[in-house]
Amino acid sequence: MHLTVETEQEEDARWIAEIPELAGVLAYGATRDEAIARVQALALRVIAERLEHDEEPPALLTIAFAAATP
Repeated sequence: MHLTVETEQEEDARWIAEIPELAGVLAYGATRDEAIARVQALALRVIAERLEHDEEPPALLTIAFAAATP
């Protein structure tokens, strides 16, 4: 499973990071790196929740994050 991390700086200087492959998975941070770390952690929690509820295949998963190029 390859997940893309898209980032954008808001007008108020905060950063937002989103993973388009997982609907609703986005996070804010004071810096770009903080936003990325938060959204990656959230993505892993969402995937874990889906696995616990049999919403993802139980096969072994390989997860890779890649930053989208601006």
